[in-house]
Amino acid sequence: MTFSNPLYDALFAPHIDQCTPFLHLPDGNSLSHKDFLELSAQFAHYFCEIGLVAGDRVAAQVTKSPEALALYAACVQAGLVFLPLNTAYTSDELSYFIADSGAKLLITDHESQHDCRCETLESLIQASNDYPISFETVARSEDDLAALLYTSGTTGRAKGVMLSQKNLLSNAQALVKYWQFTEQDVLIHALPIFHTHGLFVACNVMLLAGGSMIFMPKFDIDTLINIGIPEATCMMGVPTFYTRLLADSRFSKELCQHIRLFISGSAPLLSQTHTEFEQRTGHRILERYGMTETSMNTSNPYDGERRAGTVGFPLPDIEIRVADPETHASLPNGEIGSIEVRGDNVFQGYWQMPEKTAEEFCADGFFITGDLGLIDERGYLHIVGRNKDLIISGGYNIYPKEIETVLDDQPNVAESAVIGIPHPDLGEAAIAVLVAQPNETIDLEAITATLNKSLARYKHPRTLLTVASLPRNSMGKVQKNLLRQEYQDMFIEL
Repeated sequence: MTFSNPLYDALFAPHIDQCTPFLHLPDGNSLSHKDFLELSAQFAHYFCEIGLVAGDRVAAQVTKSPEALALYAACVQAGLVFLPLNTAYTSDELSYFIADSGAKLLITDHESQHDCRCETLESLIQASNDYPISFETVARSEDDLAALLYTSGTTGRAKGVMLSQKNLLSNAQALVKYWQFTEQDVLIHALPIFHTHGLFVACNVMLLAGGSMIFMPKFDIDTLINIGIPEATCMMGVPTFYTRLLADSRFSKELCQHIRLFISGSAPLLSQTHTEFEQRTGHRILERYGMTETSMNTSNPYDGERRAGTVGFPLPDIEIRVADPETHASLPNGEIGSIEVRGDNVFQGYWQMPEKTAEEFCADGFFITGDLGLIDERGYLHIVGRNKDLIISGGYNIYPKEIETVLDDQPNVAESAVIGIPHPDLGEAAIAVLVAQPNETIDLEAITATLNKSLARYKHPRTLLTVASLPRNSMGKVQKNLLRQEYQDMFIEL
């Protein structure tokens, strides 16, 4: 069967005339599939009216709302490339994303000025009211880009991850089948919609399955306990969601009696959390493994043993290998190596970075994830570390090099090292270890003020420490592993 626009035709088009509930809202009202798609069609008309054409990038830094989600649907229908941005990004960070992506339009909550056309979401809604509620879908192929998501790297420069229609659709199809989602499901959606987990995993899966979502503006424990869990069948969250539920005495087995599936991702789930959750509720959380470049790669089984400390098996039609980091030859089960993945879920490359893209792919098409792991005797994948210094805190990716670049530029700072250490609530938390210039003193308050201006709040180190020197190996490289060992118990309750 030939599709004119594979992603739109699979996710959205089947619901155009359906008055079934799609989004259950905080005020008690619901938005139907039909009403949602009429809104997105009006947005698509507006995009075309202002001169956007297929392939143009549309950036959005807006608070989570049905209208914010409709921007994604509108971009897909109009053949545009959707670029969602974290609402915590500063103006300086935003300017980089606009310049690098060449976005033609930026949609924000408040008026702003950047080197492209800028509109507030409210003004866009008002301007779109007069447009028709149906729109002729723009033809696109499965290899055309549907989204551009930025992810930083160890070099500190953010990279644009190019995701095609095939990348997004194939992953949604695999997840719906593997996790057994149907139109009867009601998903608790308390995640942000500016990254893969909340936007492409949760929303795409529910659109493809035809179910509905309890669409929470953000994670709120009272709303979750009083409204979300009693009315839902499924929940997707980060480990922090589950630790905070366990910390609330109202969270009980009786409360969860209508839930069929709890899913966790975006950060490692501690085995202790896994065990406590099962003891409290009778449910065993299903943990999975993915990343911006690939969406979801593996999952613990829906039917079968969900093993704590593992991320399960490769999803259908996705290949996973643990390989020698130098030769990329597959290693025997039980040996630690580089986790590499191949499949239709794997992204098209980094935006305008052909050399960086080439570095991250093997000759046989496997993508080098940067994670280290092993496959046990039963075929379960274990993530044992990262050969990139990525920190995952509360479900958010934090890249030390980006923070270190800011810190190293501050008065009297000779050098810095940012590391992630265990945190009982966030999974990991970032701390910064600073070395002063000879005979100088570092003003930590001034540095904190600079961080407030330069970096999104979630990137800020939880603690700034000063030391005489950083540990180094014989080649002069900072040994962050020794720093992690030294400070690993800082946030652990004794």
